[in-house]
Amino acid sequence: MNGKSKRTFKEKFALKNSFIKEALSEFLGTFVLIALGCGCVAQDVLSRGALGGAVTVYVGFAMAVTMAVYVSGGVSGGHINPAVSLAMCATGRLKWTKLPFYILAQFLGAFVGAAAVFGVYYDAFMNYSGGELIVTGSNATAHIFATYPAPHLSLISGFADQVMSTALLVLIVFAIFDTKNMAVPKGLEPIAVGLLILLLSCSLGMNSGCAMNPARDLSPRIFTAIAGWGFEVFTAGNNWWWVPTVAPMMGGIIGAVTYIIFIEIHHPDSQLEDDPDMYEKYELTSREKEERICNQHPL
Repeated sequence: MNGKSKRTFKEKFALKNSFIKEALSEFLGTFVLIALGCGCVAQDVLSRGALGGAVTVYVGFAMAVTMAVYVSGGVSGGHINPAVSLAMCATGRLKWTKLPFYILAQFLGAFVGAAAVFGVYYDAFMNYSGGELIVTGSNATAHIFATYPAPHLSLISGFADQVMSTALLVLIVFAIFDTKNMAVPKGLEPIAVGLLILLLSCSLGMNSGCAMNPARDLSPRIFTAIAGWGFEVFTAGNNWWWVPTVAPMMGGIIGAVTYIIFIEIHHPDSQLEDDPDMYEKYELTSREKEERICNQHPL
């Protein structure tokens, strides 16, 4: 294919609307996150630990986040999490008009990712529990897709758990992308985010699996309700389902505001901040925009 043909193909199919481009990016990134992350959990559970274990799940999910951010980061910022998108809007890093597109894309991507895991491992699911899809008990498989609380955990403690873990997630993500702080080398930010997910899982995962992401938890839960596990997925754990949906949204804003108050506003002023469009400082929406601003405000 010559250069002229390539340009023609691009002109015919390349999207011009930034909202749609960024929404597609968030959809694909969240799909990658769930397909690979929940796939790690499925391999561990369905093999009864023979091909996994907690370490494999934690490392695998962290790497899934890393790859998802690499897939979508250069177009939409790689939020892959409604709590992150809301925090970005609340702190002026993302336009509020884009928030519904981001969140819808993230929820749809997570749903399709869960369906992909179920499809790939369908025979293993049927073999694991004699064809039954069980929510709780020794042969439960619903927790492959969504989080459920440990028996000792109350709803109040679980809510606090999700607020704190998501606050730490967003706080440190802001630090990773803060070029006036330690400045992670450009292109290595997704790896730093993956290491952060691994650390949070290892330190705060015991209570309820450390969801920290409404799309990661609610969309796969809805899928399991439809796919055969039934609506017990919503009533299990004392109606746990709403906690990893609501608490991370609150925690994300708390983490973002905390970082700004304690660290960001105290940076020395710089002439590099004279860019009149602050949104362009924090959003990566196209290759052209990146080339225009990367020397002044690298993300």
